[in-house]
Amino acid sequence: MFSPKTPLAGGHQIASPVRVLVVDDYEPFRRFVCSMLKRKPDLQIVGEVSDGLEAVQKAEELQPELIVLDIGLPTLNGIEAARRIRKLSPESRVLILTQESSADVVQEVLSAGALGYVVKAYAGSELLAAVESVCQGRQYVSGGLSNHDCSDAMAALFPQSLAQTGPPIAGVEKSKIARSHEAQFYSDDEALVVGFANFVEATLEAGNAVIVAATESHRSDLLQRLQEHALDFAAALEQGRYLSLDVAEILSTFMGSDLPDPVRFFRVVGDLIEAAALTKPGQRSRVAICGECASILWAQGNADAAIQVEQFCNRLTKQYEVEILCGFSLSSFFHEEDKQVFQRICSGR
Repeated sequence: MFSPKTPLAGGHQIASPVRVLVVDDYEPFRRFVCSMLKRKPDLQIVGEVSDGLEAVQKAEELQPELIVLDIGLPTLNGIEAARRIRKLSPESRVLILTQESSADVVQEVLSAGALGYVVKAYAGSELLAAVESVCQGRQYVSGGLSNHDCSDAMAALFPQSLAQTGPPIAGVEKSKIARSHEAQFYSDDEALVVGFANFVEATLEAGNAVIVAATESHRSDLLQRLQEHALDFAAALEQGRYLSLDVAEILSTFMGSDLPDPVRFFRVVGDLIEAAALTKPGQRSRVAICGECASILWAQGNADAAIQVEQFCNRLTKQYEVEILCGFSLSSFFHEEDKQVFQRICSGR
């Protein structure tokens, strides 16, 4: 870890803590970032701000060694803030922490002077490694980008930064459907609906079937968005390739008193997958699932059940040709006690 040196009498030097400014307008996520950084004794948080212009002012005032910076900020976006910070505090190293996963955005961010780029969905497993790399003057680009549509462009631009790999990001760009299980975190309900819509569109455009298990409000918003944007969505509805289910009803079919019953879970979900796979006349269709079962359980304070559902979903991908996207809306639940669960889901444990 890079640390500035403090001179002592006699010419000796000791390493001072790396002073960090954290910039994110969503306070619960900002608290999560700070809690992770505080695990490292050689990191000292000297400021927290929620506004892009204020971030520039604080950077000039504090001259921190490291700035962890979101892109979607009020007043001034994070990319422009990074450009200004590099001029006013040239010794500060900038690490972008954002939901954006577009290769064009990554290139623009690094051109603006940032040294690191982490996608928020992978903060639990990547943030501290990224901080260490950036503090040592090494470029870091989120491993989660390596399996995304932009992976070829990223490999060409930054081949040394893709040593880590992770599941593809959903919800920013349409991705190719492949056997996988993703846990994606969204800043708010609208972002979750957009993420689900992109996942559903990619599935239907490939001629496959999709099962949605979401709250009534999310299902309504998702349906409206798909009707406005998805190609041939009406045909997919007619063919039965789009199945929308209420998440509370689905949970009631396999939950025991506190934990999901594995026999009932695999019977219920297995039957749904088999039914969806038969929507193509004369052949089996590939099936994708996007849902909020684990998210709802976590929001209810049942972290153990949420983790078990995630583990069951991992097993489903081994039993069936199925793609699963589990969406979590951070605005619905993100309390101090949720941190360990968030980290476990991010790291895939």
